Amino acid sequence: MTMTLGHEILLIVIGLVIGAVIGFLLSKTFMKKYLQKNPPINEQMIKIMMSQMGRTPTQKQINQMMKAMNNAK
Repeated sequence: MTMTLGHEILLIVIGLVIGAVIGFLLSKTFMKKYLQKNPPINEQMIKIMMSQMGRTPTQKQINQMMKAMNNAK
């Protein structure tokens, strides 16, 4: 049984679609695990970090740090 060019192209397209769906699902799972282990920095983390360095941060300093980190992304 011989396959026509149309059948071959159809199989390639189906394979690419299935590969894209599997790749999306795997990357989504990987990112969820990564963000659970390494959560994004929030204000509470900045307060803790600055207090560990021996400083008592004001809300203005925390806001400046958050703004600087968001701009760096």
